[in-house]
Amino acid sequence: MKKRRNPALTILFSVISVVYIAPILIVLMNSFKRKAYINRYPFALPNADTFVGLENYTSGIEKIDFWRAFGYSVFITTVSVAVILLCTSMCAWYITRVPGPFSRIFYTLCLFAMVVPFQMVMFPLSKVTDLLRLNTPIGIVPVYLGFGAGLAVFLFCGFMRSIPIEVEEAAMIDGCSPTQTFFFAVLPMLRPTLISVGILETMWIWNDYLLPLLVLNQKKYKTLPIAIQYLKGGYGSIDWGAMMAMLVLAIVPIIVFYLALQKHIIKGVAAGAVKG
Repeated sequence: MKKRRNPALTILFSVISVVYIAPILIVLMNSFKRKAYINRYPFALPNADTFVGLENYTSGIEKIDFWRAFGYSVFITTVSVAVILLCTSMCAWYITRVPGPFSRIFYTLCLFAMVVPFQMVMFPLSKVTDLLRLNTPIGIVPVYLGFGAGLAVFLFCGFMRSIPIEVEEAAMIDGCSPTQTFFFAVLPMLRPTLISVGILETMWIWNDYLLPLLVLNQKKYKTLPIAIQYLKGGYGSIDWGAMMAMLVLAIVPIIVFYLALQKHIIKGVAAGAVKG
């Protein structure tokens, strides 16, 4: 049976889409304009008088040491997401396959971590990370693991409960150890949820500003969001042209990553939240 389209909903969602896309288009448009014209004509398209080509991009890359900041962002995001996926998937497997008071308490704590406002822990977190010398790109990884584990464990547990226990029993009968059973039998079946969690965690960590600002040693390590913020000068002066250009370079990788894998998000979230 063919479904009838609702014109009102089509118009509504089209307007919502434009509202979400408009800021990105404005940033892209202004990244090619002279700094003096961005404040005066922020919504005007570049013309012969305002267009500066790639000057804002080259200037911004030089001012913030873009490639160094980009490297730190890539390293922190890649390592943190990999650690989150590995640790939380193994944790969810233990919780679902070894029922008991400890598993229930640990699962509840993971869910509780999802609802605790970050503002409640940001100052103690900053103090503890300084004491433990976690103010490096490697040190911030366990911090991201702690904050990202709640959602990941919740989704993995939901999907894990839908996996027949007979699959793991068959693997053990074939001579697999518990570790081999997880990596060769269970982990491949977690692919939809692995991709979904990976996308969500990547978008969060890549765009995160506050946590690296609180944890990292700013004299040595700056991620892209922090480096771009340094384009603000004294007395409120801002190099708007370079800032717009650097914002474009910062959001393009994550947009491409999301568009390439977006089809897996709904599938993985539904599998992790509904099944079981």
